[in-house]
Amino acid sequence: MADLTHFDGDGHAHMVDVSGKPVTDRIAIAEAHIKMLPQTLDLVEQGTAQKGDVLGVARLAGIMGAKKCAELIPLCHPLPITKVAVDLMTDRDLPGVRITATVKTSGQTGVEMEALTAASTAALTVYDMLKAAEKSMEIGGLRVVLKDGGTSGHYRADPGGGDEAPEGSMS
Repeated sequence: MADLTHFDGDGHAHMVDVSGKPVTDRIAIAEAHIKMLPQTLDLVEQGTAQKGDVLGVARLAGIMGAKKCAELIPLCHPLPITKVAVDLMTDRDLPGVRITATVKTSGQTGVEMEALTAASTAALTVYDMLKAAEKSMEIGGLRVVLKDGGTSGHYRADPGGGDEAPEGSMS
């Protein structure tokens, strides 16, 4: 297990100094899902939810969440994000909505936290927009599925939920 970088030699939390790291292209993709009753999913698919376009509003909320990550997570660096894409797809087999958030930057530290924040913010927004119809919805599966760039190289999660070993960097 790697040393935890957010603690100094005395065990105090601190923001990591990335000033000596090279600027590289970085990407992270995170996913989450929100399970709901089939009749609640009908509201999403038919566009009849009381609060309006559930997926459209959740997409915007996810983008905004990525941009606010450093304000929410105490030791995250504010980053010059170059791309945020949040995709939401209904899934009858779940039943519910699957969320994928992709974040890119050219910088000295990665964007995993921004991708996770985007996916979770989108999921929370789906919940908020549908809670009048169903309070028992369940948010889950939040994880990084891809990370690339920087000195730690390439990581891709096992589609089955386990982790694969890091691969050589694609940057």
